[in-house]
Amino acid sequence: MPLDPAYKAGLVGHLPVKFQSPKFKSCLDSPLTQFNKKESEEMALLPEVKKHYGKQKFFIDGEWVESRSTETHPNTNPATDEVISELPQATGEEARVAVMAAHKAFKRWRDVSFRDRARLLFDMRARFEEHSEELSRILVQDHGRTIEEARGSVRRVIENIESACSALYGLVQRNEHMDQVAEGIDQYLLWEPLGVFLIITPGNIPMHAWSSFVPYGLAAGCTMVLSPSRQCPVASEAICKVAQEAGFPPGVLNLIHGGRTVNKEILSQPQVKGVGFIGSNRAGHELFELCGKLKKTSSINGNGKNHVVIMPDADLDSGIQWLLRGCFGMSGQRCLGTDNVVIIGHIYDEVKERFKEAASRMRLGYGLDTETELGPMATRAGKEKVVRWIETSLSEGAKMVLDGRGVKVKGYSRGYFLGPTILENVDVDMPMAKEEAFGPVSALIRCESLDQAIEWINTKTHLGHTACIMTRDGRNARKFIREVNVGNVGVNVGVAQPYAFFPLGSRRESFAGTAKSRMASMRLFMDEKTVVTRWV
Repeated sequence: MPLDPAYKAGLVGHLPVKFQSPKFKSCLDSPLTQFNKKESEEMALLPEVKKHYGKQKFFIDGEWVESRSTETHPNTNPATDEVISELPQATGEEARVAVMAAHKAFKRWRDVSFRDRARLLFDMRARFEEHSEELSRILVQDHGRTIEEARGSVRRVIENIESACSALYGLVQRNEHMDQVAEGIDQYLLWEPLGVFLIITPGNIPMHAWSSFVPYGLAAGCTMVLSPSRQCPVASEAICKVAQEAGFPPGVLNLIHGGRTVNKEILSQPQVKGVGFIGSNRAGHELFELCGKLKKTSSINGNGKNHVVIMPDADLDSGIQWLLRGCFGMSGQRCLGTDNVVIIGHIYDEVKERFKEAASRMRLGYGLDTETELGPMATRAGKEKVVRWIETSLSEGAKMVLDGRGVKVKGYSRGYFLGPTILENVDVDMPMAKEEAFGPVSALIRCESLDQAIEWINTKTHLGHTACIMTRDGRNARKFIREVNVGNVGVNVGVAQPYAFFPLGSRRESFAGTAKSRMASMRLFMDEKTVVTRWV
């Protein structure tokens, strides 16, 4: 599809030459282009993209720039505890410069034609497909998850970009027109982009969270200032580099490494119209309150305390595998993962023993080892926090079924590993049954009936991300779907993870704001304008 002449003259001409050519060298400067995925998997341990990524930079107004800050933080590989990059802490002035670059770019980006915006999004999707293996391995190095989990995360990014393309074309249906609403009067509805947005991504899903907002904001015609968590800065930088390969004009995408103080500084700028956030409730609710004071739009996605209910008729051969994924996938570090396993009736002992046996066989190791099933925690502090959570739970009366605290992983003695941990004798009024563990920890809870399980989910925690049920009975599944007060419901799955073209429908204190993420975030980035005309 050729570019409109006005677009080419007004925008592309301002891009660095390397962003105008689709054939320039990989932005990641990676040796992985010589590796075929299938060939590389013949080796148990896949090569790292780089051993060390150096001091990280900010991306402002189309350029990678060194920070002027003297404050830096070491960033480590969770499996080895080796430093893989140095992370600068952005200053308030650098944050304001990024905002002004985004504001300047918005004035032109919003006027880019529909088809040219679509072309750039489709090209961005192709770039992520091209670099998917590189991005996956970087994510393993930076976060600690397994290579298959990382490849799944990158696939979710690509799906979100596809969904954003769909949302862009869907604007045709949103722009309603009605002829002759009154004598000689026509009326129509426009959806217009709001402006600059702050996007804050968490350390556990730096790429997936990025794609839950950024492609949609670009499709809407907004510009972005990205402020990722300090936990996975290499992955955040890599995804920005790949996105920019598509050739977005300077200032449309900007990246700084800040923190709470800097994020509030950005959000307080009058040019910034709102925030898309995935992270902790504490940080998210602070931003939500600030948005209220400043009268800005927001999508705040926070913590979860999620349940799986196992009915007596459940298929346990498949169900145990679903539990392993729901409770221990990504080492338990995901907001849609499962903490509480609610077991109804006489199958409690069978579920406990089969779950314990399967969990105890999980292979821990470096995520670039293709045989690894469970990687390390993302940070040492995160591991220590989960260990304290386990010890507090034991002191409150819980009993250990499977203890993962003392696990040793050969060759990775300094890694932040925590094995699968299963607790029982858990009462729903205990703090551990109400608060997110955010680690590979599962609490087994006895329950008498489906009605009781639903009541617990709806009343014993203030959070509302997900709830799943395992059953062969459609009546029980339908009852569960209709009555449970969470935003994402699963039937015979371990994680109720919506695909990109569905919103993340979280409720209660797990969400606050104007619009949900993913497809629904188009409402975050845009606002309606009604036009009434008379020509006769």
